Amino acid sequence: MTLSLYIARRFLGTVGRVFLIFFAILMLVDMIEQLRRFSGAGVGLGDAARLSLLNVPQTLYRILPLILIMGAIANFLGLARSSELVVVRASGRSGLRFLLTPLAVAVALGLLTIALFNPLVAATSKAYDAERSALSQGGGSVLSVADTGLWLRQGAEDGQTVIQAARSNLDGTELFGVTFLGFDDKGLPISRIEAQSARLVAGAWELTSTKSWDLRQPNPELAAIADAGKITLPSDLTAERIRDSFGTPSAIAFWDLPGYVADLERAGFSARAYQLWFQMELAQPLLMAAMVLVAAGFTMRHVRSGGTGRMVVYAMLSGFGIYFLRNFAQALGDTGQIPILVAAWSPPLAASLMALGLLLHLEDG
Repeated sequence: MTLSLYIARRFLGTVGRVFLIFFAILMLVDMIEQLRRFSGAGVGLGDAARLSLLNVPQTLYRILPLILIMGAIANFLGLARSSELVVVRASGRSGLRFLLTPLAVAVALGLLTIALFNPLVAATSKAYDAERSALSQGGGSVLSVADTGLWLRQGAEDGQTVIQAARSNLDGTELFGVTFLGFDDKGLPISRIEAQSARLVAGAWELTSTKSWDLRQPNPELAAIADAGKITLPSDLTAERIRDSFGTPSAIAFWDLPGYVADLERAGFSARAYQLWFQMELAQPLLMAAMVLVAAGFTMRHVRSGGTGRMVVYAMLSGFGIYFLRNFAQALGDTGQIPILVAAWSPPLAASLMALGLLLHLEDG
């Protein structure tokens, strides 16, 4: 038990130091980028540091598997140089049994990542997007999905229009059971239009079976106008703007993903990317364990055997290969070319089995 705790403490310490090194480097690079990007908005060093603190966590989260394999490589090399691996084996503990502790730590880190770090990254990403939109005057996202349906916002010189729809097609360019609420430049409601459907065409919404209210009238209901034909409303929205407003699945906290997927499907959108991301998050502990196994397969040997530098390069190349394979499988899963479960689980599972085979060959071959 004492030996296991010592190994776990060494492993956590090494991974933690690698994490802090990457955090410091990314903070420095991102601060320079924020100062360059918002130089016209009067952003100072303190503001740039705050923006970087909000932006860097999502980058760290994406490269966590690479950070883990680097930490594992450094840990096993340190144990080998100090001959502690030799002592452990001499005490009667095999290499595979020795690996149980780092594997348990890696799985625990994976679980903590999706349970705690993932919601933190989602929150900081949303806060960074809001700060960036305020500084660049980009207006922020135009789309929101909730259990009440789909919500859109479009602007004009004389005010804004809020659009609510019960459901839509896959890209949000055709709405059903839709309501348009118009506001003037002071934020006061001036009009309400309900339509059976609305289709986005070039520069306008094309509405069918409408009923309109002028909310500036003393009694809007008496002045309501029904039209069974088609009318058009000017719009600055495009299919690209609507699609881009969805953002990335990583901006949704892990615990909120099932509800968000249900809201998307209820509104008529495809939730495949979010379902795939959810499964990939569930596979994160297995991916972390695979990275430890890969690092151990190449570097858990005595330094006197030679070729240490070459083995480190092989381990790093293998880690980057697994990371690339995971991203490639995600792209295939997003486009529907392979099933979601295959895209999410096959890369870490294949990496784990290959690394385990290498370890068995080295230990018993």
